Amino acid sequence: MNKQFQKIYFDPYLFFSLFLLSGLGLFFLFSASNADFSIVLKQFIYVVVGFIIMILVSQPDPDIFRRTSGFFLIFSFLLLGITYLFGPEINGAQRWVRIGPFSFQSSELLKLAVPIFLANFLFNKKLPIQRNEIFLSLLIIFFCFFIVFRQPDLGTALIIAFSGLFVLFLSGLSWAFMGGSLVLLILSSPFIWNILLQPFQRQRIATFFNQDSDPFGASWNIIQSKVAIGSGGLFGKGFGEGSQTQLNFLPETETDFIFSVIGEEFGFLGVLFLLSIYLFILLRCFYLALNARDRFCRLVIGGLTLTFAANLIINLCMVVGLLPVVGMPLPFISKGGSSLISLFFAFGIIISMSTHKKFLPQ
Repeated sequence: MNKQFQKIYFDPYLFFSLFLLSGLGLFFLFSASNADFSIVLKQFIYVVVGFIIMILVSQPDPDIFRRTSGFFLIFSFLLLGITYLFGPEINGAQRWVRIGPFSFQSSELLKLAVPIFLANFLFNKKLPIQRNEIFLSLLIIFFCFFIVFRQPDLGTALIIAFSGLFVLFLSGLSWAFMGGSLVLLILSSPFIWNILLQPFQRQRIATFFNQDSDPFGASWNIIQSKVAIGSGGLFGKGFGEGSQTQLNFLPETETDFIFSVIGEEFGFLGVLFLLSIYLFILLRCFYLALNARDRFCRLVIGGLTLTFAANLIINLCMVVGLLPVVGMPLPFISKGGSSLISLFFAFGIIISMSTHKKFLPQ
């Protein structure tokens, strides 16, 4: 057999750290769901499928991802279109495509398609990148952001925007341009507030600036979250012993606010251990990006890693009241198949980009 087919591309550091993180996620989810075995079993199936997808995705050469980046982006748009036309409406939003007993959030693919496409578009451009290249990149990012934002899904839309902006930043975007863009964003905030944002999104932002304004209404989630985290102390109350969780004071314990469950039941030391795993994964990915074989691979790994970091930071800041509630799951820990599968897919791409090397002829 050809040696090319005998080799399996694999990064043991990422694999075992993700294995540990996913295992902890199932452990935490069992308590957060009030020992609902069916929820944990379904999540376990997603984890197994995710690992299989990660291993399969990590095998192709990165040039395949580069050559098919345009088709991947178009396919993501088509899937979004199918969702708009035929997807069921859940909680006032059309975000999911049903496949038998399972459902998939189609916008998750854009988290991967946008950075890969932009990396392919920008990797061979001269530095600094030109204004027309920046304009086209921003146009693609804004279009992807807007169509997901209108679902409405502000959390996923922000992550998609970040995924593209990170690639643009790593491609050599000047600090002056970023500063000017920030000023423009601030100046356009009245338009964003009055025209683009939905009433419930405006309420969340207003609650963020005055978190004690409605303790039994709009402020309930964040107040209960901070109470849960603060009551955990150094060692926590113990597995399944969190009063805020078990007595249902804490909302969305299986998804957005599962970090609050961890803080209450396992305390500061448990949170520190969890964050150390995240930190190791991020440092490993940055190391792989620095040692990738070419600029395209470095841009993809860097963009996906920073997107993963943004997802993590937004969730952590959200549950402690440092950001408005936007509906952002905790990576590899929160319940949900779509975000979990897309994360495994992303890390499969990272492993592919880092383990395939170009060898010069002797």
